[in-house]
Amino acid sequence: MSGHDEDGYSGEATLVVDGVSLRATVELRGYFQPIDGYYRWYGRVAANDELTRLAGGKKKPVSIQAGTHSATGELSDPDPWGRYRITGTSTPPFHVPTTLEELNA
Repeated sequence: MSGHDEDGYSGEATLVVDGVSLRATVELRGYFQPIDGYYRWYGRVAANDELTRLAGGKKKPVSIQAGTHSATGELSDPDPWGRYRITGTSTPPFHVPTTLEELNA
């Protein structure tokens, strides 16, 4: 870990790229950055042929929904294994504990 207390999500999500909706497996993490006051989330989308066709190896805006949580972010260049990086700022597409009870549960 990077020294931040990180939250996250692993599993199925729906991505919308250029108006096209597709299912994908994602691995997401995030943390609150106290210096600027923003929550930053990031992760990888598992290799997905339809996503590769839509994104074409370029940066693209993306909407993501994981369960009842959704957010907008950006896809960036894929890694050598065809997994696109996804990043966003502010509300993440996964639950983040907001009370001490949730943190200790």
